[in-house]
Amino acid sequence: MSALAILIPTSLGLGLFGLVCFVWSLRSNQYQDLEGAAERILLDDEPGAAPTEPRGASVGEMGDPRSPSADEG
Repeated sequence: MSALAILIPTSLGLGLFGLVCFVWSLRSNQYQDLEGAAERILLDDEPGAAPTEPRGASVGEMGDPRSPSADEG
């Protein structure tokens, strides 16, 4: 019986949290464009667009992690 004293308020709290999250998603227009992402995956990329590396991701900029740096001695 003492377990119900913990489980019932916990389940009501989680349900209320889910309801608040759902209302927030409605108010912030999360369901505005449901088909856009599904259709965008089928479209080709622009012909001149090449994939780019994130900044600092190339070995030349960051250096070789296997080689000792000049600061280490």
